[in-house]
Order: sequence, then C-alpha cells, then structure tokens
Amino acid sequence: MTGQLAEAPGQVTDGTDLLTVGVEEEFLLVDPHTGTAVPAVDLVLEQVPPELRGQVEREFQTSQIEIGSPPGLELRSIRHSLGVLRAALAEAAERAGVRLLAIGTGPVDGPVPPVVDKPRFDRMVERFRLLVPGPGNNGMHVHVGVPDPETGVQVLNHVRPWLPTLHAVTANSPFARGEDTGYASWRSVEWERWPSVAPTPYLESHEHYERLIRQLIASGVMLDEGMLYWYARLSARYPTVEIRIGDVCPSVDDAVLVAALVRAMVATAIEDIDAGRPAIRTDHHLLVGAHWRAAHDGLEGAGVDLTTGDVRPAWDLLERFVERVRPALERHGDWDDVADLLGGLRRHGTGAARQRAVFARTGRLADVVEDVARQTRGA
Repeated sequence: MTGQLAEAPGQVTDGTDLLTVGVEEEFLLVDPHTGTAVPAVDLVLEQVPPELRGQVEREFQTSQIEIGSPPGLELRSIRHSLGVLRAALAEAAERAGVRLLAIGTGPVDGPVPPVVDKPRFDRMVERFRLLVPGPGNNGMHVHVGVPDPETGVQVLNHVRPWLPTLHAVTANSPFARGEDTGYASWRSVEWERWPSVAPTPYLESHEHYERLIRQLIASGVMLDEGMLYWYARLSARYPTVEIRIGDVCPSVDDAVLVAALVRAMVATAIEDIDAGRPAIRTDHHLLVGAHWRAAHDGLEGAGVDLTTGDVRPAWDLLERFVERVRPALERHGDWDDVADLLGGLRRHGTGAARQRAVFARTGRLADVVEDVARQTRGA
C-alpha cells in the first residue's frame, strides 16, 4: 500500500526510446515452526544491514515488510538488486526468529496481526473497519518510466485488456486459513474488499484522471490519492506508470519475468499512441470478469480474450501477449532472458501451481511454507 522505490525512475533521455523499470515487493513474516503470520516487522528491520535500510520499509500490517529496487534499464541490474535485497531480508528475518515468505497471503490460519502504528493507517482502520484483510496482503508493483502524465494516462487505456493475463502469471496464493481456497490468487479476493480496488477505467485525459481522484476522495471511498488502488495508475511520487495487479512473485526469476513483460507492454502502448492507434474500449464488466477468471484459474486454466469475449486457455493468451510485445522486448535486450524464463514458467507453473504440487505430494502446509521460503531466498 505504501510502496517506495529507492529513487525516482523515468524515461531515458539520451535519445533512445528505452524505458526504465523498477520493482516493489511485499513479503509476509511467519513463525518458522507454525507458519502463522507474526507481527515482527520492527524486529526484522533492526536486523537489516544499514546500507540497505533505505530500500526496506514497513507495510500496512506488522506481519509485512517491503523492498524497492533501484530503477534501471537492464534486467540484470533488477535481478541483482532483488536478489541482494531478498537474501539480506531473509537473513534479517532469521536473525529476528521469523521467516520471510514471498506469498500473496498467509496459508496457515492464525490471529490477524495488527496494523502498523501510523496516523494514516489508523484513519484507514477507523474509516473502513473490518475491511482489513487476513494475515497480510502482499503484492508486486512494477514502475515503468513515461515521458509525461498525459502519455501515462493514454498508456493506462492501452494496457487494460492485457492486465488479466499478467494477473494470471503472478497468481501465488491458493491457500488461506489452512485450506485450498479454489483460487490461484486468494490475495486478489481479499484485496477487493477495499472499495477503491478495481480495473482502471477508460480515461479521456489526465484532467479526467485527476478529477476522478478528487471525486473518489470526496465520496469517502479513499482518504487520499495513495488509496487509488486501481490495477494500473500513475505514480503519485514518480514519473511512472505503476502496474499493481499481481501477487508478489515466489522467486527472483518470476519477478524479473514480470518486470520485463510489464516494461515491454508499456513500451508497446507508447508505440501505439505515437502511431495514432486507439486503445481497445473493453467493456468494464467483461474486464472485471477477466480479472476474476485470472485470479481463479491462474495460468493453469482458462482466461477471457478481451478482444473477442471468448474463453481460451490462459497460456494461449499469454503466448499471444508475448508475441505482441516481442519487438519491445528485443529493443530493450530482454528477449533471450524472457524466452528462457517463460520456459521455466511453463515447466514449473505459477507460484500457485507450485504450492499445490508440494501439498499434493506431502499433504502438509508446513512443506508449502518451507518451499516458498526457499524460493523467496533464492536457495
């Protein structure tokens, strides 16, 4: 909810058309023996190396902690930053007597940890009361630099039909309260309790975007602009488009893949805008349905083709998306890495599929927690 990158990313201004990308990731802190969420964020922060503390912060609940990578042009720099931060945070958690999980929400039943003691969060709890989700709601936010807010708003229009596919790719929370929820991303279901969570509407202009924010705040749906929880939005802090639909990814490989696909999607949208190609005016209710299907099925089932309204295998939709953005992947030098990472995703499945595979083998959520911890750390 409160994400912060290490520095402000933006569009490169050296005469190229390459875009910077930065990643924010939220993690769950759990008891190493029971797997239940624990209110340990302050203990973990005390153990973070001083040189990394500017890239680590509290999140909404005391069972959560967040990192932000410095923005960059090259995927290898994003990979390096996320790998260093995850490893350091996992070690800090262990020194504090807890475990770090890159997971959408807690799989094991237990008490709901309190909200971080912060005036803004106190006001949110006072206004919205029991909307606070369970043990911790952990997402991944990808920032891509754009040249100006007006272009950014047009990018939001162009990416709307593709976001359900990315939603499916990131599904990583099938278990909650000790059982399989039937959803690949239960975090998505919990997250939608907040009244400002929704697919981004079609926007006529940046002025329209700002007017909607003012009206939503006046309605009481949001306390401030930071509570604009649309699946894609303009960052309030940086000159970026922020894509915030996904569960936090289980591994650095998964996170790098998503970051590359998001950047290529935004770059493709800018190319379409510059060429005068209009955005697809997707029906809002069909878009809601496509996101529900993505949260339910992940990549292991079906998805909604928003160009036709037909239901198709989710992997077919992902392959079509990748071909659509491949020129941008190649232009940024990302294609070879993405092709390799997609092969791994095809072999191993989404985070949700991996969790279910472990549980199918052992019947123990403790083993699921152990496997997620291993992926989180990168061992």
